Amino acid sequence: MAVIIVIDDEQRQRDILKTILEDEGYEAHTASSAEEGLELINALHPDVVITDLKMGGISGVQLLDSLPEGSARPAVIIMTAYGTIASAVEAMKKGALDYLTKPLEKDVIVFTVRKAVERVNLFRENVRLKDALFGKFRMEGIIGGSKKMKEVIDVAKKVTPTSVTILIYGESGTGKELIARAIHYNSSRKEKPFIKVDCASLVDSLLESELFGHVKGAFTGAISDKVGRFELADGGTIFLDEIGNISLTSQAKLLRVLQDGEFERVGESKTKKVDVRVIAATNIDIKKAVREKKFREDLYYRLKVVSIHLPPLRERKEDIPLLVRHFVDRFNKSMGKEVINIFPGAMEMLMRYNYLGNIRELENIIEHAFIRCNGNTIFPHHLPEDFLHDEKGFIESILKSKRPFEDLERRLILKVLDETNWAYQEAASRFGISRATLWRKIKRHGIKKEDVADM
Repeated sequence: MAVIIVIDDEQRQRDILKTILEDEGYEAHTASSAEEGLELINALHPDVVITDLKMGGISGVQLLDSLPEGSARPAVIIMTAYGTIASAVEAMKKGALDYLTKPLEKDVIVFTVRKAVERVNLFRENVRLKDALFGKFRMEGIIGGSKKMKEVIDVAKKVTPTSVTILIYGESGTGKELIARAIHYNSSRKEKPFIKVDCASLVDSLLESELFGHVKGAFTGAISDKVGRFELADGGTIFLDEIGNISLTSQAKLLRVLQDGEFERVGESKTKKVDVRVIAATNIDIKKAVREKKFREDLYYRLKVVSIHLPPLRERKEDIPLLVRHFVDRFNKSMGKEVINIFPGAMEMLMRYNYLGNIRELENIIEHAFIRCNGNTIFPHHLPEDFLHDEKGFIESILKSKRPFEDLERRLILKVLDETNWAYQEAASRFGISRATLWRKIKRHGIKKEDVADM
């Protein structure tokens, strides 16, 4: 329940506003002066403050300078007489959200307050999400507040100051490379290279050359000396992605580097020594591969000094809103857009989806939505076809939202306005309401033509 404080030196005005607000389901408090109002604000931390512009003592404009900053700051609505609208506009330049002109009209009051509550809730939710992104359970590049991800980040933080070898398990797209990079760039090796090797993309005949390098003439095509990835990573970290795909022969040579830090380039007998931290990752069951003699047991135990299991996204769905906000912020910057809202029905669909491709798939879905979205809100129809086919799921998501009837009403109004080309009278006739009532609903929902274009 939103908390609203009314500040006015006229008792009758205070009583009328309090009654209207309480009838709308708000928790309303009143104060007869700005000084008394500030005491209430500091004690109750309201969502909205409605204050008269001119009062004895501190004025409504001066009150703005005394309000708390950040997420604790309430939205402020200024009340003013018709002749002092210019002063109200000046107050808005100082941070007031809106103004009401006396004599006050109930419908206008209700609409203005509802808009203010929604605005402050959106602002505070954005602050909460950003705080979560940069909270104490976060390492650079890792996003998650779920219990499983907190456990992952806790282990990663503990091993970061060490040089132990780490084996990261997880399905494709769960962020194994992000964990490896976070560990490296938060460690004492961060000034040295982070070298990635995609073991799955290299045939066995080339893997040894990639890892350890070769000299000119070592094999057909070796037209010059080549420095291997282990040499390049000296002093830093090497990330061996999909380690389960390398052959038993390559595994034996890799084991020697892990044990002694020594190797020879292909075609050369000179031994080289390096100081490299090894982080390996796999999406297969290594234990099963060991039992089937497809992976060396001694290498397995050398790799898994510490093991980290990354859960699939379907097992930590509470992290989806954080990830969505992260991708929204990223694509806003890269595409030059200003998307600030996710329609509740769209978010519900995102929460229900299973994500076989994990975080990478979610990122692609949000990018797809950005390409199709022309306004500031991502709606269900902006999502890929997999979501659009689930019409039953969309209806269920509407009914599960915090404001089901408001969300459904907004969507229906947008649809009819689009079909009638914004002919208010025709649209109102379809709904069986007056044009004035339709106009009030459009204002209440904040509907704009660009929203209709999105539909």
